[in-house]
Amino acid sequence: MRVLVVEDERTLAEAIARGLRREGMAVDVAFDGDSGHEKSTFTRYDVVVLDRDLPGMSGDALCAEIVSAGATTRVLMLTASGTLADKVDGLSRGADDYLAKPFDFPELVARLRALGRRATPAAPPLLTAGDVALDPGRRTVRRAERPVELTRKEFGVLEVLIGAGGSVVSSEELLERVWDENADPFTTTVRVTVMTLRKKLGEPGVIETVVGAGYRVPAAG
Repeated sequence: MRVLVVEDERTLAEAIARGLRREGMAVDVAFDGDSGHEKSTFTRYDVVVLDRDLPGMSGDALCAEIVSAGATTRVLMLTASGTLADKVDGLSRGADDYLAKPFDFPELVARLRALGRRATPAAPPLLTAGDVALDPGRRTVRRAERPVELTRKEFGVLEVLIGAGGSVVSSEELLERVWDENADPFTTTVRVTVMTLRKKLGEPGVIETVVGAGYRVPAAG
C-alpha cells in the first residue's frame, strides 16, 4: 500500500512514516500543504494521511483537491480537535475517515488498512497462480502447501504481480507501488528483488520476464 503523510509537525510525521514502513507500507512525507498537493498530483496513493492545520495550502483545501480529482485515493484526516462538530466538518469536506490527536498507532494502522482496501478493487481473500497461494491478510505465501518466507518487498512484488491477473507490470510500476519516493528510479533493486523472489519460490519458474516491458505471472488458464 502506498501512503502519503502530510503533517507539518516533522517529528510526528517522521514517526508515523517509520511505523508504517515497519508495517510493510511504502510511505512518502510532505511537511506542508503545497508539497502535499504536488506529490498527490503526480503519484497515485492508496491513502493520504492529512493534517487539517497545514502551512501553505490548508488540509481542507488539499482534501477537496484530492476528492475533486476523482481518483480512488482515500483521505484520513488528522486534527488536534476531537469534537463531533469538527469531525462532521472534516467528513463533509470529503475525508473518508477522521482521527483526533493524540491517537494510538495500532488504531491508525487498522484504519489505514481498511481505507486501503476501499482504495483498490476488491481482491479475493487468496491470490493464486498455479500452486502458489498468497494471503494478503495474513501476509503469508505457500507453494504446493510449503511455506515460503519472504521479505516485505518480495511479498509486495509478488502481490502486485499475481494481482495483475496475467498482465505485464513494468519495473517502474513495481518501484512506485512497493517502494517509495526515496527509491532511485535507476536502481537495480527491482531486478534484484525479483531474482531473490524467484529463488525462494523455486522451480518451475513462476515469474516471467517480458523483455523491454517488465514482469508477469501468467494467470491460470
